[in-house]
Amino acid sequence: MTSAKSSFGTLLQLGDAGSPEAFTTVAEVLDITGPQLSHDTEEVTSHSSPNAWEEFIATIGRSGEVTFDINLIPGHATQDETTGLVSLAYSGATRNWRVVLSATGKRWGFAAMVSGFEGSSPVVGAQRASVTLKISGRPTLEAV
Repeated sequence: MTSAKSSFGTLLQLGDAGSPEAFTTVAEVLDITGPQLSHDTEEVTSHSSPNAWEEFIATIGRSGEVTFDINLIPGHATQDETTGLVSLAYSGATRNWRVVLSATGKRWGFAAMVSGFEGSSPVVGAQRASVTLKISGRPTLEAV
């Protein structure tokens, strides 16, 4: 039997930069991807490397991005041009975010800016937007 969990009910939350900080769930989030964790590498192969095989070390860690789609509701406070995603896309401000994993009791926490916001209005379909968050610093995975 598998131990896989459904991702339905996962929440994307935006911090208000207050003290203490309160988080609000972004409205009508669809698929969420990320964060992307990786390391740059540096080749350190030398004449004494075992069996003449290349060797590498990890250098700087990269936190990558979180991307997600939303059903676009331009008047909603978590999406609008005054306090929401559009406002953050305009300002470039870094805020605290959380991805609450519904079935695992864990959440990702990270600081990020809205580095991309692309709306779409297909003839057949719902108004949507694709949003990109550029993470600054190391994301944390913690118990809720």
